[in-house]
Order: sequence, then structure tokens, then C-alpha cells
Amino acid sequence: MFTGIIEEAGIVQGINRGVNSTVLTIKGDIIFEDLKLGDSVSVNGVCLTASSLSGNSFSADVMNETLRRSSINSLKVGSRVNLERAMIADGRFGGHIVSGHIDGTGLIDEIRSDGNALVYKIKAPAGIMKYILEKGSAAIDGVSLTVTSVAEEFFEVSIIPHTVKLTILSEKSVGDIVNIENDIIGKYTERLMGFQRTEKSKSNITMEFLTEYGYTGG
Repeated sequence: MFTGIIEEAGIVQGINRGVNSTVLTIKGDIIFEDLKLGDSVSVNGVCLTASSLSGNSFSADVMNETLRRSSINSLKVGSRVNLERAMIADGRFGGHIVSGHIDGTGLIDEIRSDGNALVYKIKAPAGIMKYILEKGSAAIDGVSLTVTSVAEEFFEVSIIPHTVKLTILSEKSVGDIVNIENDIIGKYTERLMGFQRTEKSKSNITMEFLTEYGYTGG
């Protein structure tokens, strides 16, 4: 579990592409203060497991499902990536609940200044947009951001200078693809409500049953 508060920008040192999977090797600094074999690391919002460690670099296996849903497949040697270690129980929860399980990708359609902030307009498919709401949260390339406006096919986020400077969002341009993870609370709520409706539809209690056992409608 992550918070969407990026710790540093790392660099892709190696990419070993297989038929249906990829092994990434990433160099960092801050995250290696206590990173251990098997630990989870958010890489551009994607939860990866450190399968090997060497100095200030780690390697991680990326399965086909992740390659299909995220922008990981577009990374190159030398690409900078947002990095965040999994949250610790006694740490400050500065962002929002981020699982590292990407829902899909969006396209940066516009970047504009708004005072000292930058506003990113992001186009996304309907399956993502249905969970986006104004003043709600979304993780963009692993960065916890607040949605400032929503339309049918796009949403906007406003990013403060500190976040722009610390993350790879400063390097993004119009037309670039970004990973998007919707707020997990909305997804779970929808799923549970769906089960609730299904269970009600399966109920054997009908008006005929109630009448048979004495219900008069009073």
C-alpha cells in the first residue's frame, strides 16, 4: 500500500524484455535507506517487487497484465521514474490510499499555468472517468493528486511547484501517456453495491410467499 507521495525520481538502468514479461532494473537513492529483497516499490504508480538488489539499484519482474494496463512498456534505458516505498504503519498519511494496481492510462491533452501551479488536462476512457469526481483523488504516475474539474471525457489536476520539481511530471508533455489509478474506495463501494443488488434479486421472498404466510399489505 502506498500514499502517492513520491520520494524520489529514479533512473531505468536496464530492461530485459521477454515474450510476455519484462525485468526492469532501476537505480535510486533515498529508497535504498531500508529497501530489502521482496519489498514493494511503486514505479510510476505500478507496484513492483524488488526481486534482486545490487548497490543502489533493484530489479523487478513485470508481468504481462501490468505491461498491458500501464505505460511501463514504453520505458527506455535512461528514463526517469517516480519511486515510492510501501507505507509504514507509523508514518504520516500525506496522500490517499494507493494500491499500485493501475486501472489504465490517460493522455495529457493540455498543460497550462495557473498562478504558481500547473494544470494538467488528462483524457481518459469511460472505465476510468466513471470513478473520477471533482475534489476527489487520483494517482497519476503514482502521484497523489486532487481532481479540480471533470468533464465527460477528461479531468484536470492542479500541481504545486514542489510536486512538479520532485517528480517526473515536470518532464511530461502534451500527448504523453500517464498511468492512472482511481480512488480505491469508489471501486470497492461500486463492487459491494453490485453484490447487494444481486443478492436482492436472488431472494426467494415474493409477494405470493408473504401472502401465503399471513401478510395482508397493512
